[in-house]
Amino acid sequence: MKGYRFTNFNPNSNGKSTFEKLLDIFLQLLSYTSGEANEALNWMTQLDKKYQLTDAEYGMGDFIEDLKQKGYLDESAGDGAFKITPKTEQGIRKKSLEEIFGKLKKSKQGNHQSFKPGLGDESNSETRPFRFGDMIEQIDFTSSIRNAQIQHGIDSFRMSEDDLEIRETDFKTQTSTVLMIDISHSMILYGEDRITPAKKVAMALSELIKTKYPKDTLDIVVFGDDASMIEVKDIPYLQVGPFHTNTVAGLEMAMDILRRRKNPNKQIFMITDGKPTCLKIAGKYYKNSFGLDRKITARCLNLAAQCKKLKIPITTFMIASDPYLQKFVNEFTETNNGKAFFASLDKLGAFIFTDFESGKRKSLY
Repeated sequence: MKGYRFTNFNPNSNGKSTFEKLLDIFLQLLSYTSGEANEALNWMTQLDKKYQLTDAEYGMGDFIEDLKQKGYLDESAGDGAFKITPKTEQGIRKKSLEEIFGKLKKSKQGNHQSFKPGLGDESNSETRPFRFGDMIEQIDFTSSIRNAQIQHGIDSFRMSEDDLEIRETDFKTQTSTVLMIDISHSMILYGEDRITPAKKVAMALSELIKTKYPKDTLDIVVFGDDASMIEVKDIPYLQVGPFHTNTVAGLEMAMDILRRRKNPNKQIFMITDGKPTCLKIAGKYYKNSFGLDRKITARCLNLAAQCKKLKIPITTFMIASDPYLQKFVNEFTETNNGKAFFASLDKLGAFIFTDFESGKRKSLY
């Protein structure tokens, strides 16, 4: 016989099983270990010793077995090393999306509101009287029938044109976005981890576009001494190298990508914490880490102007507080007619998602 099982209420449990709680921690740690499963599990073992994450009924060994059985881990037959699976990669992206986008739901920012409804592909809560030329698919029959009952009564029920109400819809713009991530050495300089928040934003943004805006495109460009494209599945494994900051190479690659995209709306998001310090000229690197080199910054400003002509706005998310760097970013932004945010690490995701979502919906009449 089926029945109910009652237990003591634990306000911190959130109804999750021990495996689900441990999985949340595991996915978080993978972002910090660049996808290294063995290192993340070692960290979990240390955390378990200190904070008693498991108990006598369910231990770390049980958790690892469940990870393998549920398809989160693959074990090498040779040396027994663990490797995360595509299911885990997707789990990290979803976790990042929940972590960042969940915070936005608590505010009025980034919630896709539109003040002017129009003909589009997503219904909203607003209705209006029928006008000649409206399509039958737009009729809100519940409201229309209610109007007819009020106007004509139930006994002599009939529906006229004046009773019809139209459900408004919003048009969602198709956008091609390139997210540029600085992977120069300064992203981990002075013991501050700046690359992990950048990776989380990239994973969350890719998951948002994949699930909510499938017609959009997102390309990820990383730049250090040089620039290169990475796939969404590669984001968890992204690491900082002993590189300078070749912002020019990143911008040039982003522009090349967007030239090939057919969407009418194009934009570049750039996450960086340092000044541009590198340039490649005739196959040789020109580098200067001391202050702002005019030869390098002039090329950056030139590309910003080119993007403006191509109607590609650049939104720069600067994780730095140096006044002279902020002055350069402001000059760069003014040249492009773009936007700049001087974001702290804990607010980086909120800034990017608010800006992305605010540009996703336009109104048509």
